[in-house]
Amino acid sequence: MALNRAELNLYIWSGTNSNKPTEANFVISKTKVASHADINFEIGELINDYLNPVFNNDYGSTTNGNIDCVWVNAYTRLFDEEDVSYSYSNPVDRTFLAVNGYGDFEDGGTPELSRNALITSSNIYLPENTAGKIPIFAEGVGKFVIGSSTTQVTDNGNTNQKIQYITVPANSTSVAIYDTNDSTLLKTITVHNICEPKFTPYKVTFIGKQGGLIDLYFFKKTSEKFSVSDATYKTNIIDNTTGSYNTYKGQKQRYNVNAVSSLSMNTGFILEDMNSTIEEMFLSENVWIRYEGKTLPIIPKSKSMQVKTNLNDKLLNYSVEFEFAFNKINNVR
Repeated sequence: MALNRAELNLYIWSGTNSNKPTEANFVISKTKVASHADINFEIGELINDYLNPVFNNDYGSTTNGNIDCVWVNAYTRLFDEEDVSYSYSNPVDRTFLAVNGYGDFEDGGTPELSRNALITSSNIYLPENTAGKIPIFAEGVGKFVIGSSTTQVTDNGNTNQKIQYITVPANSTSVAIYDTNDSTLLKTITVHNICEPKFTPYKVTFIGKQGGLIDLYFFKKTSEKFSVSDATYKTNIIDNTTGSYNTYKGQKQRYNVNAVSSLSMNTGFILEDMNSTIEEMFLSENVWIRYEGKTLPIIPKSKSMQVKTNLNDKLLNYSVEFEFAFNKINNVR
């Protein structure tokens, strides 16, 4: 008998693979369209509800409620035209690890993200005498080498161990990331240590395409401004007893006053390879800045990016405007 219906039981959980819940988070039944050969389920948005990106300059921490990786089990039963369960190749039982990343259109349907270095670019820029962080997918990395120091990567199977962060010591020059066999070089990341004597560098952190936290420093001129929103109403200022009014009282009264601050920032000159990092920052749903000793949420206010190249632009500097993701006057309810 031909396939007629599929019933998906979707389980989503944190912890180890053995911690699978007894009840499914979602149960979805779909009937095959007559002109189609298959039944497809879109589960990405459902899984995304169980990922909870939280960042307070604490890479990979889970004590603040951060969930950057979850187990997903898709248990699918197939039924024929008489609604009888198939006796072969049934059920379809698959388990995945899901992170808060995405694929490009050019990657095709259901693309698999990197299973080693969770950074697209092969370069990072750090202020001189400042340590940095590089995200890796621990399952696919055996070791990393920084200078003369070699560090083995371990993974206990828990979801809070899957995305780990390499600490890059201050003034390092490169990071070499190796496969689980400890001999195959997967990626070499060049570290550029920038001496900026005039401007204060600001660190912007965002969730990149591969699902890890990426740092991007803006080394050059930063300027702050704010835009005000308000409303007014016309009020009666006549004194009923005198029939007159005081000139120090206005006819217009202002209310619902607030403001949103924004920053205009410049990267300084960077390599063309960093275009992917800039692009991923623009496309990220979660962006933070380290500003005046605090980690604050921001939103890229610039909505277009002119991709620059060495051929067309010679020296590459990106100017980006960000908006703080909160009002200046505290009206949190």
